Amino acid sequence: MNLPRISLLPTFLRELLSDQTLPREPEPDAIMEDVDQVAAFSETGRAESTLAASYLFHTARASQALQGCKRVVDLGCGPATQLIQIATINPEIEFVGVDMSQEMLRHARTHADEAGVRNVSFMTGDITKLDAFEPQSVDGVISTVSLHHLPTAGHLEGCFREIQRILKPGGALYLADFGRLKSLKSVIFFAYMNRDRDPHQLLLDYERSLRAAFLLSDFQRLAKGFLGGAVNVFSTFKVPLLIVLKTPDKDLPAEKIAILNRMRDGLNPRFKYDLDDMRTFFKLGGLKNDVFH
Repeated sequence: MNLPRISLLPTFLRELLSDQTLPREPEPDAIMEDVDQVAAFSETGRAESTLAASYLFHTARASQALQGCKRVVDLGCGPATQLIQIATINPEIEFVGVDMSQEMLRHARTHADEAGVRNVSFMTGDITKLDAFEPQSVDGVISTVSLHHLPTAGHLEGCFREIQRILKPGGALYLADFGRLKSLKSVIFFAYMNRDRDPHQLLLDYERSLRAAFLLSDFQRLAKGFLGGAVNVFSTFKVPLLIVLKTPDKDLPAEKIAILNRMRDGLNPRFKYDLDDMRTFFKLGGLKNDVFH
């Protein structure tokens, strides 16, 4: 997601100096089933858009955490645009995408077939009640920008409890999501700053997502309570627009690093700038081991 530098300054200062916390507003539809809305979301994600930078950032970072895994679950996979990119980079890993929306999963299966990806399967499921998975049965768990869809903090806690239950000891974890901002003005700024290049529905979804985001402190508390000291929590510098929870990085093979850098080189210059902003703000927030040149 684009994090502009100079234009961010007023919002940055407002967030730093404000003592208030914006109340959370859960999304009106926790499960996206509307055919047209799902289609628009899926198509925008796969077209060249501002999402391209975010997808590539998370693909690189998740891949670093997942090396050595055999079976990985993606919680709230949606139309699987992100998951299929990660699975393509890591063909030796079996991925299982879980989502409650049948319409999302229909698009996910179609996308996987069209991409020729064979190491991904999908199932309908509630990420707060992962009954299809036995205790300590998976090597890794990922989730990218999906947890804010959960209705309440209790559901978020339930999700963490299930992650703790199904993940093998020493298993890999990569969770990424939005963080709650302090000011509605900040939400509006970030949600609509790309109005010149993104469709209105995507901008509106982004605003609703930022309004529904959980606090950085929520993720810190749950990570400590359920996942122990092996999981680190990072956020974009000073202003937690984006939050990442992850287990320590493992070395990526040189061929994977080369593929990721070719993907970066192939981005539209505007989206490459977006990616580099994400890298900068997370690096300032303490996230190291950047694989991009």
